Amino acid sequence: MPEAKPKPKQDINGHTLLHHEVIAENPDAPWLVFVHGAGGSIRTWKFQIEAFAPHFRLLLIDLRDHGYSKDILPEFPAYDFDIVAEDILILTDHLGIKKAHFMSLSIGSVILQKIDIERPDLVDRMIMAGAIFDGSRAMHWFVHSGKFLSYILPYRALYWLFSFIVLPRRNHRLSRYIFRRQSRRLTTREYMKWVELYKPFFRLISDYVNRPVMKKGLVVMGSQDHIFFGSAKRFTEIQKNMRLAVIENCGHVCSIEAPEVFNELVLRFLQDLDVPKAVAAKPMPMRWSELKALQKG
Repeated sequence: MPEAKPKPKQDINGHTLLHHEVIAENPDAPWLVFVHGAGGSIRTWKFQIEAFAPHFRLLLIDLRDHGYSKDILPEFPAYDFDIVAEDILILTDHLGIKKAHFMSLSIGSVILQKIDIERPDLVDRMIMAGAIFDGSRAMHWFVHSGKFLSYILPYRALYWLFSFIVLPRRNHRLSRYIFRRQSRRLTTREYMKWVELYKPFFRLISDYVNRPVMKKGLVVMGSQDHIFFGSAKRFTEIQKNMRLAVIENCGHVCSIEAPEVFNELVLRFLQDLDVPKAVAAKPMPMRWSELKALQKG
């Protein structure tokens, strides 16, 4: 039997709210808001929920067009970071959240940068996994290649190709599998709207990297994140309030490849404990039989 699609909810101003889940074991605990990456969903964070629920009120979000966040109004012909960030801010305002820690993954880190620029009083501490701060010529080539290929290849083939470019190793297999599976909820039309984020991408990155970040942040990167690691390292070197923690033997999606190590690093940061600069992890390659079993999880 197919899953029942949740009925969209609206705020008092008629905006469609993003599909979300709130996990609040302690109603007085601080808020922790999760922002996944392109093609992801709430399920991106399945390895974090158990670790963080005892300490925080969790707000898990499906971004516009992702997961169950379908037919979000108002509708737009193409997206920019103002639109995507505003979706999240409408939801946090609706829930009465005045202050929250934010955890992001991949391009979710760019959305978080926009939120921090627009509503700095809302953001307490930031955790950016597989963070993107790269405005280099190589990154220009990477992004524009994706835009060009989107006119030639079906988006599922393109997503498959770029998942291999970003996550090429055998121990990245689980990350590739989860993101390919989650991306199936995106239609071609929805995907093409998200591709338009490439236009404001470099301006936003430049604005954020070249301004002082006034709150504390933790950037968690896999040592095998061969596309984004260098720019993240440079960013944390020039921003005194941002620190870098490296998980050895992991790729771009370290929160999935080594979740126990990742969760421990983030909890230590949020609890004001010392965070090591590097931690060794041995993420085991998953057999295809084990990956298929995750379909039931």
